[in-house]
Amino acid sequence: MTSAQFNGKDETLAESIGRRNSIPIIHARGTHYEIGFDIGRTFASLIQNYVKNYSPLNDVSLPLYETDAGRKVYEETLDCVREQFPQYLREIQGTADGAKVPFHKLFLMHLDEIVPSATTGSYGTTQAVGCSSIVCNQPGQEILGHTEDALGATLNHWYLVSAHVVEEGLREEKFTSLSYAGFLPGYTMGYNHHGLVYSINTLSAKKLRSGKTPRYFITRSLLGVENFVQAQKTLRNEGYGAAEGFSVNMTFLTQEGDRMFHNAEVGPVEPNATESQLSVLTASPGEQFFHCNKYLRLRVSEDDGPIIPSSEHRMAAISRHPPAKTRQDIINILGDQTDNEYRVFQEFGPDDPIKTIAVGIFDCIEKTWSIYTDNPKTNDPVVVISLQLNNNNTINVSKNPTPVIGN
Repeated sequence: MTSAQFNGKDETLAESIGRRNSIPIIHARGTHYEIGFDIGRTFASLIQNYVKNYSPLNDVSLPLYETDAGRKVYEETLDCVREQFPQYLREIQGTADGAKVPFHKLFLMHLDEIVPSATTGSYGTTQAVGCSSIVCNQPGQEILGHTEDALGATLNHWYLVSAHVVEEGLREEKFTSLSYAGFLPGYTMGYNHHGLVYSINTLSAKKLRSGKTPRYFITRSLLGVENFVQAQKTLRNEGYGAAEGFSVNMTFLTQEGDRMFHNAEVGPVEPNATESQLSVLTASPGEQFFHCNKYLRLRVSEDDGPIIPSSEHRMAAISRHPPAKTRQDIINILGDQTDNEYRVFQEFGPDDPIKTIAVGIFDCIEKTWSIYTDNPKTNDPVVVISLQLNNNNTINVSKNPTPVIGN
């Protein structure tokens, strides 16, 4: 069977299967190129289909890439990345080779809105794409929760990458991260073996910078940090600075003393500056914070698209809940669908252009990461990952409804 009848029209089965309760995962060890290649080879079908249907690439970035102005932005940003992170370019090249897709298409996807912003002064995506994160730091309840929200085409086009990167002359990296098909790991949610637990929120600065560091590469580098000092240094990206905006919600499970959660807002490097704008908020024991897709502290001019009202609606919905004190409070908030326009768990119906594709709950006491593929208020997690730290390579898989998987 190659097609099915849906809503009075023929659609390929692959495009009409709806939300799947399935989470693919790859465990890979090797050099940056080897890990990228194995990701590409393993998920070639998902990556090819995603590249084919990813509208920001095909409708905006690729046509601009064919212009002199667009090619200039592409080349000078590629040069910036090559100077700092040639190993991550090798990862992308490996993924491109393994999946048999052109490198330039994958790199353009990593540039996100940089090309249209730097060439036309406007964003290419007009949808309210954005995530919501919330932290609860209470006695016995140290929780980071996150909705991973994306264009509807991303539904069922993501996987988990559990990687052990070993390459001569470079730092060893061990991490597990949710990754969109064809993208570097890092710009979503995950953890590393040093105890970093994190989630990312996109922030839409109005003016993006050509020839500076795309956020996907900064957050990919974040997967290798050992402590909060290194994390701040990575986010500042001294000598270059971020091309775009984003925020990171994080803690380190191996830190000494009281549990501290941090939200770091990152702004694009200002003209004539050499590092990202950075503002950090810390939640001590007994405190909470939440973050969506709007700057709350840095004074950065923002895009006037729907991501701002979407963030305001979601923040208002979160504020209507009592302060989160338990894991269940976090679940109730992340599953909230009370707003009639922009919901915390985003999905109005099968044709909604923006969807929550996954929900993650990090329990920093139990050291687990529960991942849901549907609303956590009414569904169990599809998988519970045991956060393995340092050099513990044990893989523990349970036959329970929530199998436990570690690095």
